[in-house]
Amino acid sequence: MNAGKSTVLLQASYNYHEQGMATYLLTARLDDRAGSGVIASRIGIAADAEKFGEADNLKDMITRQHSIKTIDCVLVDEAQFLSPEQVWQLSEVSDDLGIPVMCYGLRTDFQGKLFPGSATLLSIADDLREIRTICWCGKKAIMVVRLDGSGRPVEDGDQVEIGGNDKYLSLCRKHWRERNLGSSS
Repeated sequence: MNAGKSTVLLQASYNYHEQGMATYLLTARLDDRAGSGVIASRIGIAADAEKFGEADNLKDMITRQHSIKTIDCVLVDEAQFLSPEQVWQLSEVSDDLGIPVMCYGLRTDFQGKLFPGSATLLSIADDLREIRTICWCGKKAIMVVRLDGSGRPVEDGDQVEIGGNDKYLSLCRKHWRERNLGSSS
């Protein structure tokens, strides 16, 4: 959370467009905080995207779009919501269609558990690049804590609960383990 993943994705798309190339943007259907089918950054930039759900075959979606207009790169936001099967479909897009695929998302949930899509991405990705944010203490934040309505850490619950700064706080592992929210606590 708050590392600038969507900003980096939108910048990559802009760079492709600047070179006269086309991108195909995908975002999770269930995350509509910025609007349905919109990828938005906290710094105020946004772009329309195709929505994907758990049952969608992404290779088929991309192949159809590629037959209409050449796609030079696929960019996926909220990649933690991909199913393992969809990650494999994206690998086929890269391997079989020769279209680069870049995925942006979280590695772990508020309980420190890998998202299934993230686990598969970590297993088969050709290249991994970490986009970092910082904990209140200044160290690299690699964990996220979910907050209840009064700002206290939540220990249990569904793996997926859509929210932003109102529900989640990025922390270093030490402060995540301690549930030490810094000046917020």
